[in-house]
Amino acid sequence: MISPAKKRIALVAHDNRKPALLDWVKENADKLKNHELCGTGTTSGMLSRNTGLKIKAYKSGPLGGDIEIGAKICDNQIDLLVFFWDPLTAQPHDPDVKALLRLAVLYDIPVAMNKTSANYLISSDLIDIEYERHDMQKETI
Repeated sequence: MISPAKKRIALVAHDNRKPALLDWVKENADKLKNHELCGTGTTSGMLSRNTGLKIKAYKSGPLGGDIEIGAKICDNQIDLLVFFWDPLTAQPHDPDVKALLRLAVLYDIPVAMNKTSANYLISSDLIDIEYERHDMQKETI
């Protein structure tokens, strides 16, 4: 699978982590504007309103948004996942969150779960070039 030079980046955050993701997106808006952005409903709306970036919205995470983004990963329509999740708060949709992360690993999608890992990914030389991902799913069949 090839990730194009213009990456398709999913932005997701649990409620307690939304301010941290917003800060990160604001700090990196100049780089992010060159890519296609999407996210779960509440997060994408908040980010769009506060940054002016165009972000395709899926459903809210608890209403199936995590599953929708997981399906996009399966369809090779997501190249990078920035998911600021809250490890200290139980989530009612925790099985969906685990499924999303499982799919990201299976389809070899880089995942950032905090500001530092997101900074590493967005500043990588690979962010703006085509990149061939390892097709782990073929190994499991």
